[in-house]
Amino acid sequence: MKAAVIPRIRVEPELRADLDSVLLPGETLTDFVEASVRRAVEFRRVQTDFTARCDASLAEYERTGISVSTDLVLSRLEAKIAARVKQLRR
Repeated sequence: MKAAVIPRIRVEPELRADLDSVLLPGETLTDFVEASVRRAVEFRRVQTDFTARCDASLAEYERTGISVSTDLVLSRLEAKIAARVKQLRR
């Protein structure tokens, strides 16, 4: 498949100077822009998925009236954190 090109954009000289100042050794502006766009796309996907799960959860609650208590949610999250901390300390 042929590669596509992201449109050129005009930026203020200060932003360009800021960009140049944060590039890693050997990193090009193209590398930086591509990595930034990839992260932004992934972030938007995560946001969209999260919103869809929230909407589905709310619809299920409105349909059934059944929900999970905050105490149970928090205890599950704390257990996940504790398990991950234990795993990382190995």
